[in-house]
Amino acid sequence: MEFLECKFSDAIQVVDEDLRLDSQVIPRRESFKYLGSVIQGNGEIDEDVTHRKFYRAVIRPAMLYEAECLPVKISFVYKMKVVAMRILRWMWGHTRLDRIRNEVIRDKVGVAPVEDKMREARLKWFGHVMRRDTDAPVRRCERLALEGLRRSRGKTKKYWGEVIRQDMAVLQLTEDKIMDRKVWKLRIKVKVY
Repeated sequence: MEFLECKFSDAIQVVDEDLRLDSQVIPRRESFKYLGSVIQGNGEIDEDVTHRKFYRAVIRPAMLYEAECLPVKISFVYKMKVVAMRILRWMWGHTRLDRIRNEVIRDKVGVAPVEDKMREARLKWFGHVMRRDTDAPVRRCERLALEGLRRSRGKTKKYWGEVIRQDMAVLQLTEDKIMDRKVWKLRIKVKVY
């Protein structure tokens, strides 16, 4: 059990007495997490901003930039997961030496796994591509993805279409749902546990 004293006014009231419940001293906290947000006793929001919102607004979008066009390999997804977890652990002041599972860290922050967000981005973009007019301009990454280009030498690349079929199989989706934008969006949306 812990408590947080919130200072809602500029009036200075210094109380150095311990808060007790029977004979037990209840420790004082400067901040705590409530419904996914960090509440600070001084009324500031900087802890909340630097944690969850900064990750969602800046870091994850930068990591996933044009990821919807990539026929990603398992090694690439693994590297993205490692980077995302390093950032989340750093933001919450933990290291791998603390031996806290990745799921626990993601739950504390309130974010979904990066591989799920990559799948969501690919399927969202796939829905846009399939619904667009046939005479609409095509981005370079769209052209490469839809053509399914192969390397000129060495091992062949995984086709983007194969990745999309795998993503759809994971979520048990069929192409007949694509034209209904609301249903498609609802089915591909990643839920945070």
